[in-house]
Amino acid sequence: MKYYVGLSLASGSSMDSGLAILDDSNTLILVDKLYKVNDIIHFFDNYSSLKDSKLCISLAWDRTMLEGKWRILSKPYQLVATNPNIPNQDNWTQRYTTRGAEYFKSLVEKGIEIDRFELYLTRQSMHLNSCYKERSPADCKFLQQALKYEWGLELPANMMPMSQLEAIVGALLAKETVTNPKNIKIISSFKNLNVIDIKQPIKNLANI
Repeated sequence: MKYYVGLSLASGSSMDSGLAILDDSNTLILVDKLYKVNDIIHFFDNYSSLKDSKLCISLAWDRTMLEGKWRILSKPYQLVATNPNIPNQDNWTQRYTTRGAEYFKSLVEKGIEIDRFELYLTRQSMHLNSCYKERSPADCKFLQQALKYEWGLELPANMMPMSQLEAIVGALLAKETVTNPKNIKIISSFKNLNVIDIKQPIKNLANI
């Protein structure tokens, strides 16, 4: 049996990283929250089905930057290396953190299949994006209901943590890479790992 692992990587240990494992029958084997990189390393080093799993790990925003509210607000939208008048001091134009990149590289060297994904692009491609503020309670509830009713996943009635729901999105993407590779496109590369997305939505909320 093949397992599909989604990891919604947080930008730092103060925020929770979501973990979800899905099997071939769309049954959730495990959902969990991890905080430190050491927790992530400990989990995968002790995960007995690692060689039978496909991993999709989200790109996390790099929160380290110079002080200043305008920099905090502008960094995710700053086009890197396009304006010579904006010096890249302290890597404040670096959008994504390299957190855990060396460990993920070591797993690839051991033969583990790993791809990265941009969470919000993937949510849009899978028609899982909402009109609510990102990661707000309303956005969280919307994503949980969409995964439950449109994707046929058995999820609890009470609200799940957003990080776990985002990890489920990664697990679904991992499954699509194995079951329907023609529907996968490579949009970029990050630290020698492909950043992937789907070409056509597996399920379409517009068909309700």
